[in-house]
Amino acid sequence: MKLLFTIGFLDINWLDVVDVLLVTILLYQLYKVLTGSVALKIFVGFLSIYLLYLVVKALGMELLTIILGQFMGVGVLAAIILFQQEIRRFLLMIGKTTAFDNDKFFKGFPWRKNDNGNRLNLTPFIEAAKSLAGKNTGALIVFALSSELKFYAESGDLIDAAISKRLLLSIFNKTSPLHDGAVIIADGRIKAARCILPVSDNKEIPASMGLRHRAAIGLTEVTDSVVLVVSEETGQISLVRNGQVFRNLAAADLRSRLNHFLFDIEPKVHAEKSVSAA
Repeated sequence: MKLLFTIGFLDINWLDVVDVLLVTILLYQLYKVLTGSVALKIFVGFLSIYLLYLVVKALGMELLTIILGQFMGVGVLAAIILFQQEIRRFLLMIGKTTAFDNDKFFKGFPWRKNDNGNRLNLTPFIEAAKSLAGKNTGALIVFALSSELKFYAESGDLIDAAISKRLLLSIFNKTSPLHDGAVIIADGRIKAARCILPVSDNKEIPASMGLRHRAAIGLTEVTDSVVLVVSEETGQISLVRNGQVFRNLAAADLRSRLNHFLFDIEPKVHAEKSVSAA
């Protein structure tokens, strides 16, 4: 390997530079996952103990080295138990950003050319959203893309029904036992209702956004799905994608954004982008 430069007794080459950059990226991603939660303080505590272990080992303090060594021996298992939620979020974030995300890798092949022929009819969703917004009735509709979101669908009631405006209005009617939760749309059908979504712990979300918006942001932070939200307080219609909220959408804006997010058709109008979870 070609030598770049020397610092004291250290010989630095290209591989060392790449190694440092990759570790920096990894630590930054870990920081993004842990920031704003108590897990960050636990991680700092673990790191402090590990640094103390290295110091006492280098100084030859045998008793303390043995004690801390036993602790470090079970450190990996303890970290998995304590950080299971953060580890899951980190792995989902990595999987979401791979080259195979949203099935884009295969879109250029001939057998994928006719996908738009079976394109989801957006009219029932737009008409239902307009009706619900007019009555200040809250709604949460998830459009699954590369994943059917089976885990989240199973948290609610499985329906597997044809899509219609009347059915959507019935589900989100305030007297319906299915209205409290999200509806998941996959493979051109209503897969499930009353589904529980992960709530985002992003500290930058405005206080004006309620639990529905936080759930929509939380799901889109860890999946490539698109979520339609109707606010019960204001009647505003929003779309959420990749942790970003597009608020106060009119019917034309909603159709344009859905075409763009679901079918890669460039939008003709632009809505107000409210918050980013990055």
